[in-house]
Amino acid sequence: MTGHPNALPSGHNALRFEIVRDQQQMMDAMCIRAICFMEEEGVAARQAFDGNDFQATHVVGYLADEPICAIRIRWFDGFAKMERMAVRKAHRNPRIVKAFAEFALAHVARKGYPKAITHAKPVYARLWRQLLRFEEVIDKAPVLFQGHTEPYIELVKHLTVPVDAISDKTDATVLFRIEGEWETRSNFEIQT
Repeated sequence: MTGHPNALPSGHNALRFEIVRDQQQMMDAMCIRAICFMEEEGVAARQAFDGNDFQATHVVGYLADEPICAIRIRWFDGFAKMERMAVRKAHRNPRIVKAFAEFALAHVARKGYPKAITHAKPVYARLWRQLLRFEEVIDKAPVLFQGHTEPYIELVKHLTVPVDAISDKTDATVLFRIEGEWETRSNFEIQT
């Protein structure tokens, strides 16, 4: 790679995003969060990692085989919560952040959720608003957490749910398939 260390080569295909499906990918996502939250921000491990990690969908981004970003998505009635988004410092550029967030948001919409929310410190809330077109929720007070000097602002993005969103009308074989790989027949499906 030449030029700026954050630059992606023209026509590259080394940047990819994946729904976490195995232990290695989960470890990659947790490593990204440890680097970004514990090392850079000074967040305690018990706050950076909690019981919600086991009830969430995780997405990890790779540049070639190197994990560079991660996000956790939790599911609620009518919305998904985007949280713990972390991008390694050397890879923080608008192009990577936007592509990564758009991948995660497309997954949320494909699961039939019309809304995504997040909570962010003011400096990061600006990024969510400007780059990702989230809107600040003005009728809810910001939340201050122990060990943080600034409150977290709630932001929302309304999504267009695609016509092929996963729903109770979706063919049962699709509902048995791997998360995010709904177009790929499983090895256990019998051809009819």
